[in-house]
Amino acid sequence: MTVLVTGATGLVGKELVKSLLNDGFHVNYLTTRKSKIEQSKNHTGFYWNPESGEIDKSAFIGVSTIINLAGSSIAQFWNKKNKKSILDSRIKSLRLIYKSIKENKFEVKKLISASAIGIYPNSLNEIYTEDYHNESPTNFLQEVTKLWEQEADVFQDLDMDVVKVRIGLVLSKKGGVLEKLTTPIKYYLGSPLGTGSQWQSWIHITDLVNVFKFLVTKNFTGIFNAVAPNPISNSLLTYTIANHISKKVLLPKVPSFVLKLILNEMSILVLEGQNVSSEKLEKLDFVFKYNHLEPALQNLLPKKK
Repeated sequence: MTVLVTGATGLVGKELVKSLLNDGFHVNYLTTRKSKIEQSKNHTGFYWNPESGEIDKSAFIGVSTIINLAGSSIAQFWNKKNKKSILDSRIKSLRLIYKSIKENKFEVKKLISASAIGIYPNSLNEIYTEDYHNESPTNFLQEVTKLWEQEADVFQDLDMDVVKVRIGLVLSKKGGVLEKLTTPIKYYLGSPLGTGSQWQSWIHITDLVNVFKFLVTKNFTGIFNAVAPNPISNSLLTYTIANHISKKVLLPKVPSFVLKLILNEMSILVLEGQNVSSEKLEKLDFVFKYNHLEPALQNLLPKKK
């Protein structure tokens, strides 16, 4: 089977491509950097530029499934320019893929498109399943994810199966949120943010990769929450990491008003959270390797002997 991956050079994309190749898939990938184009027996790169509408259509030949991970980082200051980049990078990439398939009548069967649990509203009490529909976004993150998913749904017009994967906080040893959380704790500068009670629905990168591979090989459609079965609070996340690396949390909680002053609108990324359910995947017999945070940290942050 040939799978086309966008965002293949990102944190998740790199691990996904490596795992797909190990499992015997042929992987085509699209990249905006010509220096990143490689070609081997089962791994072929192609150039595209969603901003200008340029794409090497050879990337679609023989492809049965597209895994779309394209999108600039949400963790950049939310000024007008960056907001446009965050939204455009997601919408324009999907529109270019759609146009290419439609105009050239490529026989692609399925689109698996990344989304985010940020589509769910902030709540301490609600447990969010895939059945929840946020019809009225109240912040930029909800707006982006809603429009992102709507753009993916358009592929149903091409008689393609559409799967949307709402991803939680991705924990990896190669950067990302875990590194940002761990670094200040190492220097005794870490502390819970705001009240510390906000939910953090997380997932180990190995499990996230396996979710995507699971959805490639199964005939499922619709929305899936890609989160571990046991979310935790921001405070517990902070103290668990500190305990794991044998450090103490010495500083008091960072007040919400301070984070709002520093981050402005973007402060919702650290002050808000959602308790997101993984039950749908589990009922379909997907098995998480890392159900709890401590074993995940043992894998990602091995203690020095």
